[in-house]
Amino acid sequence: MKPLINILRGVDVISVYGNNNIMIKGLCVDSRLVEDDYLFFAVDGNNFDGHEYINSSIKKGCSAIVATKKPKNLLNDICYIIIDNIREAVYRISSNFFENPSKKIKIISVTGTNGKTSIVYFLYNFLKSIGKNVGMFSTIENKVGSRSVKSKLTTPDPIYFNEILSDMVNKKFDYCIMEASSHAIDQKRIDGSDVYIAIFSNISHDHLDYHKTFKNYIDTKKKLFDNLSEKSYSIVNSDDKRSKYIVQNTRSKVYTYGINSISDYKGKIIENNINGLLLDIDNKKVNLKIIGDYNASNILAVYSVGKILKLEDNLILRQISSLKTPKGRFDYVLGKNNIVGIVDYAHTPDALKNILSSINNFKNNKKLITVFGAGGDRDKSKRHEMGKIADEFSDFIYLTSDNPRNEDEMEIINDIMDGVSSNNYSIIPNRKDAISKACSNYNSDSIILIAGKGHEQFQIIKDKIISHDDMDILKNELNL
Repeated sequence: MKPLINILRGVDVISVYGNNNIMIKGLCVDSRLVEDDYLFFAVDGNNFDGHEYINSSIKKGCSAIVATKKPKNLLNDICYIIIDNIREAVYRISSNFFENPSKKIKIISVTGTNGKTSIVYFLYNFLKSIGKNVGMFSTIENKVGSRSVKSKLTTPDPIYFNEILSDMVNKKFDYCIMEASSHAIDQKRIDGSDVYIAIFSNISHDHLDYHKTFKNYIDTKKKLFDNLSEKSYSIVNSDDKRSKYIVQNTRSKVYTYGINSISDYKGKIIENNINGLLLDIDNKKVNLKIIGDYNASNILAVYSVGKILKLEDNLILRQISSLKTPKGRFDYVLGKNNIVGIVDYAHTPDALKNILSSINNFKNNKKLITVFGAGGDRDKSKRHEMGKIADEFSDFIYLTSDNPRNEDEMEIINDIMDGVSSNNYSIIPNRKDAISKACSNYNSDSIILIAGKGHEQFQIIKDKIISHDDMDILKNELNL
């Protein structure tokens, strides 16, 4: 338990009602999870007002409330802390409660539209391979030592983040590698001042349902770098035309990597085929087990970290040569009759174009068949573009459902169809049926790409979460 007055350090408090010398056992933003002597944060979400749950949290034993509005009825045995920025308060109080673990471990944070998960996964395994104790927060899973937990958010909420980070510190971890989504940066789930190295992969249109404009989206990513200290490092992909803008106000030391531009760490693709990539990095050749042109850029980010950590070139190149792709990222299987099946998370126009372009570079005479859809209740502006890209780079496409959520799946498909100009397509809303039809119709000399869901093992349809795994279905259809 921690004294309430201590965990309020560094928080801009407007007023306090009640005794702030009480002891706090735990923190919570969900009133259903409150226990005796907990502090409850009345956070306003997109679809709810946390202040409406203050009374229910008190009934469950909560002894302190942090809110942005003074409740009408104040109870004598409850301490009410009124602040201005609730999300900032959640992060700072959580950090204080768990004894500021971010100050005791080196955090490497990766942000960008595409490539975050791959870079985090590569970095995690790279650092482990050279004997470092490393923890990881990613879209696929969170890892603390041998313990792995499926993640619910790309970047966890501040309470869970600081709790797990504290566990990493207690276990003497050297680094924590994590994804920083734009939502998390905007919602103060991560603070750039606590980051040792920040990596920017790229940016393209996504999440406009949340950020409303592309400029808001870019500026949100930029905040991570704006808040870095002079003791921190920024590593940015110079091939992205917005990389200079991202770091124009940072106090950190800036390094660049790139394939097609002048950069501090330069790469060149020599070969790209189904067996992997052959790269030239700073005039040294390295064979990779990783497929895909765009992964050359992701690997360069890892190389850049190695250089900043002052590791020897031969060690860096030797260790990255053994890295493998994470689940659902250019995840491929080889079937009979010269068939290649690929599952990838590509769910933005740029990501889809990247993987289709890369496949076209080595498909030879094979037909490229793409099965994909788009998520419901998300950025609608990208659907037309995804349809256009799939139509341009594929020999045939199957338009299907992704996670339609509360939208009608046919309306989503029709939005995608606006970008399709050829007749080389078929509409099969049921995703499993679409994969099955693609595999049965193109059962020789073809590459079948299942895009959009990657590692996910479910579909969200209305309020139901249905079991679904693209790779399992693909393997079954290819009799593997």
